[in-house]
Amino acid sequence: MSIIDDDDTTIDPARSLGCIGLGAMGEPMAKRLLAAHGSLVITGRRRRPALEAAGATWVANPRELAAHADAVLVMLPDLPELEELLHGPDGLLAGGGDLLVMIGSTSSATAVRELADRLHTETAGRVRVVDCPVSGGVDGAMAGTLSIMLGGDPDDTARAAAILEPCGTPVQLGPLGAGEVAKACNQLVVAATILALGEATVLAERSGIDPRALWDLLGGGYAGSNLLASRKEKLVTGDDAPSGIARYMLKDLRFAADVAAATGTHPALLPALREAFDEIVDAGLGDRDIAVTRRFIAERAASDPQAAT
Repeated sequence: MSIIDDDDTTIDPARSLGCIGLGAMGEPMAKRLLAAHGSLVITGRRRRPALEAAGATWVANPRELAAHADAVLVMLPDLPELEELLHGPDGLLAGGGDLLVMIGSTSSATAVRELADRLHTETAGRVRVVDCPVSGGVDGAMAGTLSIMLGGDPDDTARAAAILEPCGTPVQLGPLGAGEVAKACNQLVVAATILALGEATVLAERSGIDPRALWDLLGGGYAGSNLLASRKEKLVTGDDAPSGIARYMLKDLRFAADVAAATGTHPALLPALREAFDEIVDAGLGDRDIAVTRRFIAERAASDPQAAT
């Protein structure tokens, strides 16, 4: 375990990596980055003993992290949480050196661009931004098999790809915001798929079909997917203990709607998905795993006789 204060310069600030946002996705990603790169500077609301025991260096605040790292992966829920860490005497911007900020949250492409422009102006270009949202869930974060969607300046995204490769497959998709557009497309597919899987599970069970037998069979056909493989056990058993939280899908689908509006696209499925996930949250199920779609459909059908018509 290592702890750094302002007077300790044991980490080379020229080539050090930091990580903020050590939650369900961020911590396993940080473990892989630490193992691959040999050092990692971390900070957050609470200490992470397992990471520190593995060799990560804990610092007291974002300013100290930026003083000892020239690249930081941010795995926070969205940009407002990042904004809270940027400014003030202990913020990231107070670190003083060049900094590549890799935004791993699912966020608005437009808002990411606006943030990058503002930071470029405020710091005279010393702070650069790439967006790098990921897909693959906690399982993918632990296994290092995430799909990592990169947008930004080619040199910056090339560096980000080299940094993040231990976590999965980074692909440079285009200018800043391209990663967020790709993630919005991903979440559209995920939302549609998990809602269909939940609905189909209820239909099968109420028709006397064993859901496990159904998904074991259909998983080998066109209905098969990584999402089904990841959530099959939850769908079969009805376990919706949180992993990927359902209410976050509302934010993600809103960003997909923003992309649709910006590109003049008139989606057929997206409005229905937003309505369904609004209903899931309104039913008090928003903090459950996205596999809660099974419970949502079962309870909705039971309470609304017209739902099946």
